[in-house]
Amino acid sequence: MIRVFCLAREFFQDREGATAIEYGLIAALVSVAAIGALTQLGGSLETMFNSVAGHLTNAVGDGT
Repeated sequence: MIRVFCLAREFFQDREGATAIEYGLIAALVSVAAIGALTQLGGSLETMFNSVAGHLTNAVGDGT
């Protein structure tokens, strides 16, 4: 019975797993922030590329 308590105490004192979980949470937070930023920029990027495509089409002509 004492062995079970010793194993439980060692398990709760082990911090290696906590570090891995913290790194996982940081990676998830960075991913959510990146997705949010790219979502917000998506509309303006689409507008910019459509504008560039329109200018290129006007500069080159319709190709006929």
